Amino acid sequence: MPERAATADGAASDGAAVHTTLSCGPYAIERRRIAAFAAALGDPHPAYTDPAAARALGHPDIIAPPTYLAALAGHAEDQLLRLQPAFVTIEGAVHRAQTLRHARPAHAGDTLHATVHLTTTALGGRPLLTLDCEFRDEGGARVATTTSSLLCPATAPRPARRPLDTTESDRP
Repeated sequence: MPERAATADGAASDGAAVHTTLSCGPYAIERRRIAAFAAALGDPHPAYTDPAAARALGHPDIIAPPTYLAALAGHAEDQLLRLQPAFVTIEGAVHRAQTLRHARPAHAGDTLHATVHLTTTALGGRPLLTLDCEFRDEGGARVATTTSSLLCPATAPRPARRPLDTTESDRP
């Protein structure tokens, strides 16, 4: 999937919030992927697999389950985080929360573009990352926005580990 360069719009070294944005996509919304995602969820709703059922509900084609865009947002978020020198790895991060706000369902045949925005603050001396990912269709209309919150490990170095005693003299 093509991606565009990230642009920093407020990096600060004095502890103030840091904001970074990345445009990602296009993401082609395809029937077979929607059906596979719905099957993985165990959700048998016919609007996810049957175009006639979706049209009966007023949609132009099958619709994606609401959480489908969370998976796409994860891809966009990962791309942005890989561009952050301060977060070479976020190993040990805790996924605190995720919200999805839909303007309309994503339909098969949609081509979506995502803009993901990172805000970095601190919580208890640990980096707190908030990632807002907005999806728009080809016409520029908003489809959905997701927000994820990650609490990263403390950046202070860990104390040195005591060397192992290979003689086992430290054991009773």
